[in-house]
Amino acid sequence: MTATQQQSDNKSVHGEVNGIRPAGDRAILVELSSLDAVLSLQGQLTAHPQPGQIDVIAAAATILVTADSPQAVRGLAAHVRSLDLDARAEIESALVTIDVVYDGEDLEEVASLTGLGREAVVAAHTGQLWTAAFAGFAPGFAYLTGENPSLEVPRRRSPRTAVPAGAVALGGAYSAVYPRQSPGGWQLIGRTDAVMWDLGRENPALIRPGDTVRFNAVRAQATVTAPPQAEGQPAQDDALVPGAGLIVRKPGLQATVQDLGRPGFASLGVSSAGAMDRGALRRANRLVGNAERAAGIELLFGGLELEALTDQVLAVTGAEVPLEITPGTKAEHTTAARHPACDAPFALLAGEKLTIGNATRGLRSYLGVRGGIGGPDALGSRSTDTMSGVGPEPLHSGTVLPVQVAKPGSVVGHPEVSPLPHQDQPTVLRVVPGPRQDWFSNDTLQDFLNQEWTVTPQSNRIGLRLNGQSLSRSRDGELSSEGTVRGAVQVPPEGQPVLFLSDHPVTGGYPVIAVVVHADLDKAAQLPPGSSVRFAAAAPPAELPETLKETSHA
Repeated sequence: MTATQQQSDNKSVHGEVNGIRPAGDRAILVELSSLDAVLSLQGQLTAHPQPGQIDVIAAAATILVTADSPQAVRGLAAHVRSLDLDARAEIESALVTIDVVYDGEDLEEVASLTGLGREAVVAAHTGQLWTAAFAGFAPGFAYLTGENPSLEVPRRRSPRTAVPAGAVALGGAYSAVYPRQSPGGWQLIGRTDAVMWDLGRENPALIRPGDTVRFNAVRAQATVTAPPQAEGQPAQDDALVPGAGLIVRKPGLQATVQDLGRPGFASLGVSSAGAMDRGALRRANRLVGNAERAAGIELLFGGLELEALTDQVLAVTGAEVPLEITPGTKAEHTTAARHPACDAPFALLAGEKLTIGNATRGLRSYLGVRGGIGGPDALGSRSTDTMSGVGPEPLHSGTVLPVQVAKPGSVVGHPEVSPLPHQDQPTVLRVVPGPRQDWFSNDTLQDFLNQEWTVTPQSNRIGLRLNGQSLSRSRDGELSSEGTVRGAVQVPPEGQPVLFLSDHPVTGGYPVIAVVVHADLDKAAQLPPGSSVRFAAAAPPAELPETLKETSHA
């Protein structure tokens, strides 16, 4: 693989803002007149971030901008309206050259669809410069636009369940390289050994938005082994106490390391991830004297068994679970079992075992450890992202968890009261209009709000899949992929909504009928399969700027 990079000039652009739509209470979706306008706005917001700005997610004709508060969103909407989108984007760009063996499974099909021969397809693909318009789908996956439309082809009618890493593909007006094995419906024309995503590099993504790409045809490639940390972590944290920590004896159904996530990398295709019930993790950290962002353990339905390698101070919050401490194989003294309470700090001495039983109310529990779980981080976070594969693997039997040194002066907290929702009645989640609410009739909107939805067993950290009376669209056709937010309620063609949660994809192609307000998302994280959910219209964000009111919809 040859990958060379050099600075390239920005192109002149032309475009304007067609509309600004609310996307929840902490984001806006900006509709733009052209891809040039998308690139200009993306470049200006990236080069000059506004107060409270978190992520800028570009797509074919939109940009989603997320912020840390409703106040910041209002300021961003006004700022976007003031920008000159005929100006050149102030971004660093580079030329990336990628060697490709053109022997893809769909090369013959692409030749037929375009009316070109196989050699002409290769010539067209290598004979033009491609621009990385935006990222999405997976970390390192860049949507590349070409200089001519000769290779525009439809996606496969039946997507593959597994496309190999390094596959070079065409889909619609775009070309791309798959960074890791994943499902996909693009037409495969070749393969490369280029490592598209490597956390060991200063810039993990080989191709970043704004870069230009040239493909170079080669006859054969030597097999290049990806660096051991290509999908994983930098070196271990040297601040850890040698030998201190916990060891997992039983991981339960699913246990992962989580902190408050890695916001700010959605432009590279990386979601924020982090704890599903962030309030519960913050509470666990307060109880053991940690900063709120410290990493702990998130577990599903309980079932976790840990043994202390050295004395620890712990707290368990979130779902209501029974706790039991028993002497372990290395305990110096035999003592009777203890049963500490949830939402309160307790000691786990060296050699003792903590068993977290099955949840009796709620779904996810959080284990805080004084000092915080250590180990390597990825993009500034220790969170496990189950969709993208960024972060540590889920815990398994035998996993050793290092524990960091508690900060001097930090103290454990007082017991607190859990705010778990009652499960004998439907959980009410407040929503504001989604950016694509106008894809649905008023009757369908009322059906969405009036009925009770049931959480299905197919739900996970990516989203809650809900079952109820199907919602029908009032528009034909498909929506181009665009940025999505945590809390977005998408409606696929079959009409059963999906509520996006922590590990959701950064872009999606289904219309968003509503967005759950930020304050209610912790409740959604605690809903087990079979739970009932109702959506209630929240009061619209107060004092929206006039520029946003003009383009929002009822």
